[in-house]
Amino acid sequence: MASFDPNLIQTLRTAGHIVMLTGAGVSKESGIPTFREAQTGLWAQYDPTELATPQAFQRNPRLVWEWYQWRRTLVANADPNPGHLAIARMGKLSPAFTLITQNVDGLHQRAGSAQVIELHGSIQRSKCFEEGTVSYTHLTLPTKRIV
Repeated sequence: MASFDPNLIQTLRTAGHIVMLTGAGVSKESGIPTFREAQTGLWAQYDPTELATPQAFQRNPRLVWEWYQWRRTLVANADPNPGHLAIARMGKLSPAFTLITQNVDGLHQRAGSAQVIELHGSIQRSKCFEEGTVSYTHLTLPTKRIV
């Protein structure tokens, strides 16, 4: 088991409110590629203007939908990793804990984190940029329970 600085532990125990911010790195261990990593990030392999903008969708909706479906499949086949589980446990142990994530994969929620603030939305939600309607793509998740 990892040992932590006793001052850190005391600070966390006496904190009035803990706020944690996570990004792509926390899901990398689960097999979800990051976006900006030089050699392996998604933007090293794909041009974001061709995949992740309303203009890209207008130019080539099939390509954009297929790319998002590929990402949804990755997420559906991924499991929360020990980092997700530790964050969820920390949230349950703290009387006031806010988790803010840049991730769209939902792995924090599947690990047991509650009231997650998703800065970039969710891979499961799509919004029509013409009508503003929101639709949900429910992922086919593994039948085993993580928590």
